[in-house]
Amino acid sequence: MKKAMRNFGIALIALTLGFSTVILANDGDKKDKTNHTTELKFIGNLENQPVFQLDLTNSEEDEIVVTFRDEAGNVIYANTFKGANISKKFMLKSEEFGDTALNVSVRSKKNNSTEVYAISRNHTYVEETTVNKLK
Repeated sequence: MKKAMRNFGIALIALTLGFSTVILANDGDKKDKTNHTTELKFIGNLENQPVFQLDLTNSEEDEIVVTFRDEAGNVIYANTFKGANISKKFMLKSEEFGDTALNVSVRSKKNNSTEVYAISRNHTYVEETTVNKLK
């Protein structure tokens, strides 16, 4: 089971790093660039529930809307956060979504940009048998 959870964690980290992007907003003046970075990563399990951390880095105050949706498009969680540099942790109750994939959209109102992350879970059953010589 530990191996399966480790593989799940490695897959989510790879997925998160693959979808992390930097968006540069420019209204024509090179002196007035706004940097906006979003990163969603799996940080572990708490009470057998997956925990994710969302880091938002903005050079200016912004309003961010975070929405978690299941495969059918049903909203599981939605909230608005304000600030320049925001870090939020989310614990998902796995009973609510089971093995279905989740989409997390992070929308910046100021930059009018949206980033979407996909969260999927895989379970595997591993049985190991060992033989040790005692004497």
